[in-house]
Amino acid sequence: DLGVDRLSFHVGTLHPQAIGIAWNWAKGDGLTDEIRVAPEAIHSDAYLKTPLYRVAEYGEHFRGDPRDPAIAARYPFLNELAGDGLTLYHAFPLGGGRGRLNAGTVGSCRPEGLSAEEEAVLERLFRIFALHLHRHVAQRVSDNVARTYLGDAAARRVLDGTIARGAGEPVEAVIWSSDLRGFTDLGERLPPETTLAVLDHYFEAMAGAVLDGGGEVLKFIGDGLLATFPIAAFGSRREAARAAVAAAGRALGALATLNENPPDAIRAALPLATGIGLHGGEVFFGNVGAPDRLDFTVIGRAVNVASRIEGLCRPLGRPILASGLVAQHLDAAVEDLGAHALKGVAEPVRVF
Repeated sequence: DLGVDRLSFHVGTLHPQAIGIAWNWAKGDGLTDEIRVAPEAIHSDAYLKTPLYRVAEYGEHFRGDPRDPAIAARYPFLNELAGDGLTLYHAFPLGGGRGRLNAGTVGSCRPEGLSAEEEAVLERLFRIFALHLHRHVAQRVSDNVARTYLGDAAARRVLDGTIARGAGEPVEAVIWSSDLRGFTDLGERLPPETTLAVLDHYFEAMAGAVLDGGGEVLKFIGDGLLATFPIAAFGSRREAARAAVAAAGRALGALATLNENPPDAIRAALPLATGIGLHGGEVFFGNVGAPDRLDFTVIGRAVNVASRIEGLCRPLGRPILASGLVAQHLDAAVEDLGAHALKGVAEPVRVF
């Protein structure tokens, strides 16, 4: 027994919504809590007024008694540790990190704290464990980056080794193709930073609805969004079709809310409108491109048809259009808008 009652590791990571990860262990319950650290946290007093700030930013060591009024006044966080009965708090750098050093901490409730020998043993153990930690974080970063840029389904396949050109598989799915109305005009009259803010808020509404409905966002193409609702994930064509249509409805609702309560940065672009085309069929889900620059995407007739159906939204005055392969599975009443010739598609397609 080395007299340890509290341990923590703090590491930097690469994630669009986090700058670091912390793991906190307490002897009292024997559990380890994982905490994702938001980017704004590094500017907060909660971070700047802790010993970890000096450790992570400057590589310093900190060793003190949380019960010491002078130390607690400088680092208010230590008052919590004193309340938990800690008599020693030791924080030290572990190297690595992404712009900041990784760090480890040890706490003890012993009246006499830890001996110098015990602390030396613990620090050596931490440095050995840090090697595993660096490997674990590298794997997490790879996973985060792949999922952020490729989406969950494509990331799983790429990380599992599906990376050769032409590698992939046929998948049956409901295909979603959507487009922001008037985007060319917005790009002409608005500064780039405003246009970027518009796209961010627009895609948050649209992609958020897809993901909440169990769909997979595959690609952002300018102002366009390509997504799928795989049949295998929903168990039947009926359930996949219903999920896609429900997600389209939620997307329109989210866009309406954005128009009603927009952030100041995008007011000049309002109102935002969209068109969503839905079609079902088999697509190839895999790698295409040059030998040294591949893209993981879906290709096939169903993708082309979904895109062409979306292109009918404006002339037909409807925000959501679906082919018969989707509409036939819906319980709600649908409006038959007739068969339409689609560019690049041999036979006219009936849309609803």
